[in-house]
Amino acid sequence: MPAASTSKSGFSADQLFRLLTSAFAAFIAVLFIVMLAVLWHQSQPSIDKFGFSFLISSDWNPVTDQYGALIAIIGTLLTTFVAMFIALPVSLGIALFLAEIAPYWMRGPVGTAIELLAAIPSIVYGMWGLFVIVPIMASSVEPWLYHHLGFLPLFSTPPIGIGILTAGLVLALMIIPFIASITRDVFLMCPQNLKESAYGLGATNWEVVKDVMIPYGIKGIAGAVFLGLGRALGETMAVTFVIGNAYHLSWSLLAPGNSIASTLANEFTEADGELYTSSLIELGLVLFLITFIVLSLAEIWLHSGNKKRGI
Repeated sequence: MPAASTSKSGFSADQLFRLLTSAFAAFIAVLFIVMLAVLWHQSQPSIDKFGFSFLISSDWNPVTDQYGALIAIIGTLLTTFVAMFIALPVSLGIALFLAEIAPYWMRGPVGTAIELLAAIPSIVYGMWGLFVIVPIMASSVEPWLYHHLGFLPLFSTPPIGIGILTAGLVLALMIIPFIASITRDVFLMCPQNLKESAYGLGATNWEVVKDVMIPYGIKGIAGAVFLGLGRALGETMAVTFVIGNAYHLSWSLLAPGNSIASTLANEFTEADGELYTSSLIELGLVLFLITFIVLSLAEIWLHSGNKKRGI
């Protein structure tokens, strides 16, 4: 086996490579800490004035300098939940169809179309949602939900087209290409001999998918889901177009609401006071921490599942 080349300074190529890659990895950790520190420092006036009540207050009034993040936090979480609830099964279905069922002549064009959808700017999705999705929701979908399921708190407000449900649907359309494209590649990486062995034992298509392909690619699938989840939590312009931007606390998905990202997009350029600006930055800090906590919990869940399966 050839020995590793060594430079005049005594460093081998392997040592230099290890040093560079370690530095790149450390850069991410340092960047995370710096971003957290800057957001915390810039949020200090708001933190000092409101404390923990900032997270549980529904007040947001620049005139009286009273600010609370509750409505924006609930709007962010609800739109993300709706988006993932819609996008996850649809994305898995698309990926399975392209990897296992679709004829070969169809896989290339459809796969390329999905990747092109992922490249569309979010503001285009927002405009398309406002002019196409909102009229459909206002005239057909939401009236049906209100008349048939209006006894439930989730559908208890009169439909107007814009709101949490519409924002979640637009978000779902945005993240479906990301999840579907990555999941398709994960399924295609499953060794063919594993699938052929299962078919040889008499397994059906569904059993091969459930017992072979999904367990083999669970890490990649989880990574695709986490990518879509992170995109949904932090999306700004598409949500701003269709969520309604209303500071009204409601658990109804049909009601207009607000999210952290849409609040920042709408108000940051107009903030003229120190406390106002600081409160908006604290909203950004809250979104930063929510994203970090959610993705960390998802990673912990994934690792615990891997240990149970002996992976």
